Amino acid sequence: MKIGLDISQIVHKGTGVARFTEGLVNAILDYDNKNHWSFLFYSLRRNLDRNIEEKITKKGHQLIKWKLPPTLVSLLWNRCHQFKILNLKFKINLDWFISSDWIEPPTQGIKKATIVHDLVFLRHPETVNKKILFNQTQRLYWVKKESNLIFADSQTTKSDLINLLNIPEEKIQVNYPGVEVTKPTQAVIEETLAKFDLKKQFILTVGKIEPRKNLKRLIKAMKQWNNEAIKLVIVGPRGWEQFGNKTMEQYNNVKFLGYIDDVDLYSLYSSCLFFINPSIWEGFGYPLIEAMSLKTPIACSNIKPFVEIVKNAAIFFDPLKTDDIADKINKITVDTTLRKKLIENGKIRAKEFNWKNYYNKLVETLNSNI
Repeated sequence: MKIGLDISQIVHKGTGVARFTEGLVNAILDYDNKNHWSFLFYSLRRNLDRNIEEKITKKGHQLIKWKLPPTLVSLLWNRCHQFKILNLKFKINLDWFISSDWIEPPTQGIKKATIVHDLVFLRHPETVNKKILFNQTQRLYWVKKESNLIFADSQTTKSDLINLLNIPEEKIQVNYPGVEVTKPTQAVIEETLAKFDLKKQFILTVGKIEPRKNLKRLIKAMKQWNNEAIKLVIVGPRGWEQFGNKTMEQYNNVKFLGYIDDVDLYSLYSSCLFFINPSIWEGFGYPLIEAMSLKTPIACSNIKPFVEIVKNAAIFFDPLKTDDIADKINKITVDTTLRKKLIENGKIRAKEFNWKNYYNKLVETLNSNI
């Protein structure tokens, strides 16, 4: 098969969609020896990682790079839905084109697939930036109208596609993304802890700073719990979360690190007391799998995608109830036996999420639907 794939979101470091895109590209390059891939990358100011560029070239695939801002591409494709990119630029016949999580191009004579991570913009529009809300609404309109296949990250997202967008079930394939982590050495862990001045026990949360991550309630729960001996460490790039007159750095017992590289991130997973994710809604949950893979106990929201993903490897709370969050923080902190049980359950569950499985299911589904 000849397959096109939009990989432009790979540059948004620290976000789940970037981790997904990078993992998918590497899986294709590592496991595919039969099909030819054409990778599309557009950005005005950001550059594709040189190692990935070289790997694409070495494997004999095609890379198309445009110096265009995503806002312009979105205008042309999501809003106007003009300029048939595949005929103008790829200059090859494709069997499939797989669109990204952000933009939906028009095509002609080529089957289209897309990957949908979540429908948070429909479930909780108040937590989504207006620009993202607008673009996702336009994109999903064309997805519903034109896509032959949709890959969903979870059964929950599949149900949302059916119930919220009335997309036929036979078009949707659930495919759990892979997650790959590297266990750091003790020396690396100690170096990371020294770098960030983390000498005492801490609780870790990871994700882009935006309203649906529910950090305000988490910080309130920490304050209500009132344990000065244990810090909350927040890792992730700044989004558009508003904290009133305060910044996160001004909250007592909270340490905000921003975006950090994977080596440091895996070291924090490996040394925190436990990982906590209070999100109001997600489609999947990369940090949850990373935590389980690195033998980190988990406390998280009782939203359907999280329950589906981690099963019995977490203690759950209602993300809208500060009292419940505080109660579960206390419970997992004081109960050593519970933490050990969650670690053991997580080790087993994490093995279900690997990129070879994802790649195999993706290609087999495309091949059977030509």
